Amino acid sequence: MKVLLLKDPKDKDSGPDPYVKELGLYGFEATLIPVLSFEFVSLDSLFGKLSHPECYGGLVFTSPRALEAIKICLKENSKNEVWSKTLKQRWNSKPAYVVGKATASLVEEIGLTPQGEKSGNAEKLAEYICSREKPNSSALLFPCGALKREVLPTVLREKGIPLESLTVYQTTQHADLQESLSSYFSQQGIPVSVVFFSPSGVKFCLQHIQKLSGDFINHIKFAAIGPTTAEAMEGAGIPVSCTAQSPTPQDLAAGIQEALHMQNC
Repeated sequence: MKVLLLKDPKDKDSGPDPYVKELGLYGFEATLIPVLSFEFVSLDSLFGKLSHPECYGGLVFTSPRALEAIKICLKENSKNEVWSKTLKQRWNSKPAYVVGKATASLVEEIGLTPQGEKSGNAEKLAEYICSREKPNSSALLFPCGALKREVLPTVLREKGIPLESLTVYQTTQHADLQESLSSYFSQQGIPVSVVFFSPSGVKFCLQHIQKLSGDFINHIKFAAIGPTTAEAMEGAGIPVSCTAQSPTPQDLAAGIQEALHMQNC
């Protein structure tokens, strides 16, 4: 049984993609198709802010891309040296709030200790932050994407917790997306399940998938990696067969297996 994952493959140097591997344990043949391209921006401004930890109460990360932006900054030897010798230690005295395990692991790679990784989505992370931060304290620095949702900033603002957002990446459609989808459907046929990993993925892929699937689209079980993506799918008129309980390969694979099992009952 074939499953189409609308996401970037994991870094090739770190072994097989965990989603492909986990779905394989359930007997699924999973294929990845990259949906998004990212352009990093305002990196000098980002490092300028990171150079002044005394101005902030902590950091907030809701996307692995924000950490990629920091890692790009740290590729410069001079910046990496300053980070390693002084800045890392000073930031480590403050919280680094993260939304999930993938983001948490990247926070650890730059030498910081993540908090809140079990939140799983922006709403729950906002609640977690509010339970730990006092109103009118120093602002939390929030490197983010141009398409960030306003849930977390809104909740913090309502609770009087200052947040300073900085756009460090912009999201666009992957140049090969349409060709990759056409090739997949012509060579592999209709998958039993299609998994969306972001609202942007829904926006960029849905029309192509509807066209390529034709009358067979009703046979596909559509899955979401989390509630935000599920909401975008429902808004676009897609029936959501399952939403992963948390954004992990294990919960996604179990959810797809259950959705297909219920269909066959």
